Amino acid sequence: MQSRQDKHFYELISHVVETEDFLKMRQYRHHVHGCTYDHSIKVAYLCYRHYQRFGSKVNLEELIRGALLHDYFLYNHHDKDNDECVNGLIHWFMHPKRALDNARRAYPDLTKNEQDMIARHMFPLTLIPPKTRYGWLVCFYDKVSAVKEWWQKKDAIE
Repeated sequence: MQSRQDKHFYELISHVVETEDFLKMRQYRHHVHGCTYDHSIKVAYLCYRHYQRFGSKVNLEELIRGALLHDYFLYNHHDKDNDECVNGLIHWFMHPKRALDNARRAYPDLTKNEQDMIARHMFPLTLIPPKTRYGWLVCFYDKVSAVKEWWQKKDAIE
């Protein structure tokens, strides 16, 4: 049985996570055992819970969409044979730009807050910090999620 909160979260994310390109993210390995699809939803959910708990002065829909799209680079960065991929360590520095380009194509109405979340989520690896509260939230919860994913056992379910 889903809680009212879980239903609300799903209503907020469904227009993004049910798209063909977002569903492809299930194929792209991310943080040792996970995929970009699951990771992006986890980051969005952590942002959602933050909003619910602390009543942040942000637009919830913007926060959720930016969080979902922060890793929307749409390739498997472990595939060394794919010329369109940014492989290895360089991926850490370059994928925010690719994610932002893809997000702009898919969602031409991206707000400045959403763009900041996507472009700056890898700070401090990318040297320019987020400019918005939204960007800082996604940057923080991306790190929280990545650490949890890095240390979890392969088939662990949250």
